[in-house]
Amino acid sequence: MRLLLIRHGQTIDNVHGALGTLVPGPGLTELGFEQAAAVPTALADQPIEAIYVSTMVRTQLTAAPLAAALGLQPVITEGLQEIDAGDFEGRSDKEAIHGYMSTIFTWWTDFSARIPGGENGTEFYERYDRAIGEISERHPDGTVAVFSHGAAIRTWASWSSRNLDADFSRAHPLENTGVVTLEGSAAEGWLTTHWQGTPVGGLELVDDSAPDPTGEALG
Repeated sequence: MRLLLIRHGQTIDNVHGALGTLVPGPGLTELGFEQAAAVPTALADQPIEAIYVSTMVRTQLTAAPLAAALGLQPVITEGLQEIDAGDFEGRSDKEAIHGYMSTIFTWWTDFSARIPGGENGTEFYERYDRAIGEISERHPDGTVAVFSHGAAIRTWASWSSRNLDADFSRAHPLENTGVVTLEGSAAEGWLTTHWQGTPVGGLELVDDSAPDPTGEALG
């Protein structure tokens, strides 16, 4: 199958550079709605047969224009939500951002590392893998759009793809409505064939002035 992992449009948390992982979370900013509106045209050449969204409002709002264009009903799916920020929730200071992201990158060598008050690597991978695995089983030969979140997509795709590693994940950002494309299946494994390039709405819909910890490359 072809799996299109699409990050949601901009939220107020993205504007403020804050970690926002509580369900259902905030909706989209004005720019976020513009980004979402650009998705159908950008993906017009993709034979999408199903749309899946996380339990968080921002993915559902981002998927809505594509769903309307294709006449599809998005399926809200537990497990696709953002990596739980735990005690760092709502914070935008350097200590919180470093604590959150550095723990996530520790999972490459230690799945037991836990974000304080949040998830460890095993808990995240099990629930995200389960969700993607179920989607893969339903659409073994199709193209599916999955609207999810910056840290979750970067982490799962890099770890699950045979051709990516920790250094790639650390160095490559994922802007709002950026797309990561994978080919394969849960049973046979995954290869990443495309990593963002340009967000689907084009560079004119990218807010470079806003700090964005779950989407930015790490120095």
